[in-house]
Amino acid sequence: MAEVRVEVVFALPGQALLRQVTLEAGATVQDAILAAGFGEGEGVIDPQRLGIFGRRVTPQQALRDGDRVEIYRPLVLDPKDARRRRAGQR
Repeated sequence: MAEVRVEVVFALPGQALLRQVTLEAGATVQDAILAAGFGEGEGVIDPQRLGIFGRRVTPQQALRDGDRVEIYRPLVLDPKDARRRRAGQR
């Protein structure tokens, strides 16, 4: 039986959690997140904020060996607002 080994990364304020998991071939992003233990909390992970190596994907995206699943968190501050604030301080 073929397997895929992937990393699952979840960046939280002040820390980054990294877990390596081994799954059966044909596993999805959602399977990896659950296997890493990040999917238990209700509402913790937004299915619209997932990626593999910086490219947005859906929870149903099939995985390949060596993929890095990334769980993104919402932005605290809109980048446009941040630039305006910096420009206003000059």
